[in-house]
Amino acid sequence: MSLGITPSEIVESGNQVLLCKHESWKRVKILDIANVLNGFAFKSNKFNSSTGKPIIRIRDVGKKENETYYDGDWEKTYLIKKGDILVGMDGDFRCAIWQGKNALLNQRVCKIELISKFYNKSFFVYLLQPYLDAINKETSSVTVKHLSSFTISEIPIPLPPLPEQHRIVAKLEELFSELDSAIEALRKAKDQVKTYKQAVLKAAFSGKLTIKNEELKINKETGLPEGWKWVKVGDICNVVRGGSPRPAGNPKYYDGKIPFLKVADITKDNEIYLKSFQYTIKEAGLYKTRQIKPNTLLLSNSGATLGVPKICMIDATMNDGIAAFLDLDTRSILYLYYFWLSKTLELRNINMGAAQPNLNTSIIKNVEIPYCSFKEQKQIVSEIETRFSEAENLEKTIDLSLKQAESLRQSILKKAFEGRLVPQNPDDEPASLLLDKIKQEKLRIKNSQLTIRKGRMK
Repeated sequence: MSLGITPSEIVESGNQVLLCKHESWKRVKILDIANVLNGFAFKSNKFNSSTGKPIIRIRDVGKKENETYYDGDWEKTYLIKKGDILVGMDGDFRCAIWQGKNALLNQRVCKIELISKFYNKSFFVYLLQPYLDAINKETSSVTVKHLSSFTISEIPIPLPPLPEQHRIVAKLEELFSELDSAIEALRKAKDQVKTYKQAVLKAAFSGKLTIKNEELKINKETGLPEGWKWVKVGDICNVVRGGSPRPAGNPKYYDGKIPFLKVADITKDNEIYLKSFQYTIKEAGLYKTRQIKPNTLLLSNSGATLGVPKICMIDATMNDGIAAFLDLDTRSILYLYYFWLSKTLELRNINMGAAQPNLNTSIIKNVEIPYCSFKEQKQIVSEIETRFSEAENLEKTIDLSLKQAESLRQSILKKAFEGRLVPQNPDDEPASLLLDKIKQEKLRIKNSQLTIRKGRMK
């Protein structure tokens, strides 16, 4: 870990919510109230997905269950129980209370065990993450950021009177319960927007967006509105798959000036049109791939993100994870774009369980489309885009509200750790006396440990 300033200096710089401004409060280092236990470097060749003892790796911090088991010998020292405080010491320095089954503590994860009865555990957990965030912000690293147990133990944290700690926790739990309920409602609303957009697409390709109910007449033979018909994709265009020069990354073929599209270019956002690219090839690679012209409809056809359509607006080439619809009447491009968008989940289900899901050109060519006149196709596209625009505006409002909720959470924490969230009680025992008690408590623990050691040496 490369840290330019000490934990104490971070606190004094006023980062995040770290200032405890109330004059009656004191500060105490984490090492004065808690023990920090580093995880053990368990042998990775004993890791598996089902047998042995559950083991907590850094990616499990903040989750309710672990993904890995350890089938080997272990010591009781490294056994974690539900309710233990954990900190991930790489990456984003996440702090969380373990909610899973008893498990082993792997390296790069530490347990913080409060040893003082004068510090409220919930208060400690609430305030620790902002401190870790501040340290993370000040930590420079060219790869993964690292945190040491020494740095954690040296963090100077606020010490309010004990009754005030309890009052702050009660208020935080009340406010955060309300905030969490509001956030859950917003997330449900966002899911409903997605459901609405799928409903719009379903209605669009059954004629219900452009034909009034009283005028909608269904042809019993086709199941479509009168005047519509089923057509196979292969009957209205030429479906081709891209190609990738091999071996991949060979400088003979790659890193030139010709745009080379991969699935990531198709799936990187929810925009209709693709106007940029990440990868390139040289002229030597042209005969091993597929060239496309602007205004070409594309579809990702392999991997977990298959079935995503995009309209390419540049001269480019494409790899074998992409299909293109050539010679398609330009009047139908947007209509087909939205048709494929309505079919994404269905297309993925075709290859459920496959190790590498794949849509070959034969499958794509034989997909049937409800086809209508170009005039009605244009109408349908217009209706979809109007409703999608309204839905996306609502999504933006929800996203803004979610960001504001997180800002509110930080504001609440800031007030809490500045002594402004709950009123002070003049009858509370001063924090200065509490600090003296903590020091005495720490001394007693130290003396007790020395006595135990001496007894073992006799």
